[in-house]
Amino acid sequence: MPLALWISAFFALALCAQTLLKLWLAARQMRHVARHRHAVPASFAGTVSLDAHQRAAAYTVDKLRVSLVEIVVSAAVVLGWTLLGGLDALNAALLGVVTHPLLQQLALLGAFAAIGALIDLPFSLYQTFVIEARHGFNRMSPALWLADLLKGTLVGIALGLPLAALVLWLMAASGALWWLWVWLTWTGFSVLLMLVFPTWIAPLFNRFEPLRDESLKQQVAELMARCGFRAKGLFVVDGSRRSAHANAYFTGLGAAKRVVFYDTLLDQLTPGQVQAVLAHELGHFHHRHVTKRLVAMMAFSLLALAVLGWLSQQPAFFVGLGVTPNLPYALNGVPAIPNHALLLLLFLLAVPVVSLWVTPWLSHRSRRDEFQADAYAVAQTGRADLQAALLALYNDNASTLTPDPLYARFYYSHPPASERLAHIAQAGVVPAHA
Repeated sequence: MPLALWISAFFALALCAQTLLKLWLAARQMRHVARHRHAVPASFAGTVSLDAHQRAAAYTVDKLRVSLVEIVVSAAVVLGWTLLGGLDALNAALLGVVTHPLLQQLALLGAFAAIGALIDLPFSLYQTFVIEARHGFNRMSPALWLADLLKGTLVGIALGLPLAALVLWLMAASGALWWLWVWLTWTGFSVLLMLVFPTWIAPLFNRFEPLRDESLKQQVAELMARCGFRAKGLFVVDGSRRSAHANAYFTGLGAAKRVVFYDTLLDQLTPGQVQAVLAHELGHFHHRHVTKRLVAMMAFSLLALAVLGWLSQQPAFFVGLGVTPNLPYALNGVPAIPNHALLLLLFLLAVPVVSLWVTPWLSHRSRRDEFQADAYAVAQTGRADLQAALLALYNDNASTLTPDPLYARFYYSHPPASERLAHIAQAGVVPAHA
């Protein structure tokens, strides 16, 4: 059997296995949550009402029902782009319209992104205006949703188009080691984006105001001083314009770091609980989780691009995934169109099909980091506020307290509520400021 047929067979089997696994795990989660919706777990009986527990179960099941459809549609789309010839047909159509090599490749990338966005559009609308609205979370008007979509599209074009053009040029001009130059470019772009995002991009979508509660501001400043953390400022973002969900996060890099609180978080938690949530995030910086993840991301992208450099020389990779490579020479006076855009898109389609199998390991490492950050928060602010804050957030965000254990082990980047609160209770650390 030719190599291309082996690749086709392997890809089809991997896609089928991935889809069935996702559907099985989602169905397990739905059944488990529905089966345990009638009674609050014993460890939460005194802190969570039956009504709140059942609300979380209904929200979880509703989201999973949509995810079942998304899983099937996503698999069909990948199959359509690859083995059924969709990407090949799109490329052939654009070859007949755009003859300039770079412009044709940019048109292919743009058309692929636009079609993908159109396919995702119904799911985004349904999630926002049906699921989130049904459970009392959506606060976004259709006009705001459309404004976000337009601004997001324009920002994506403004950032993505020059980057794509530079990457395609490097792939054509820098020889066999093009993947190394592309990696350096991608790494530099990622770091630059982290620097400019807080002050130039995020304000296009949300309003950021300095934290005005002087008492809380002083307490937070003291906490950060104890933790040896410096930030450019403390800000409150108007998250309530879009959702009732609450959150807090750090953004930026180096001197551009800033602490951001959702206004919904400040409305739902006491000052002590806000500090506990912030201390948890500071724990990630204390243990260098952010730096380690950034380094891991860079290492993975380097490996992926090196593999891509090898695949670019394998015609069977293109043919096996349903694409006829562009001719490597000029034809009838028309400049030759490189295969670089085709290569990037095929890799983008193929990687998720095989990378799902490392998800449990990544989830495990992430949960381990969360436990470490919780322990650090206990040391800085004590157990009671962190436990109360987490319970409030689980309740307000309608997070299920009874996930399927296997589903949680596979997907959850944060430990389930029962495990997390039990770990905090057993931390046995005296607060540093006591």
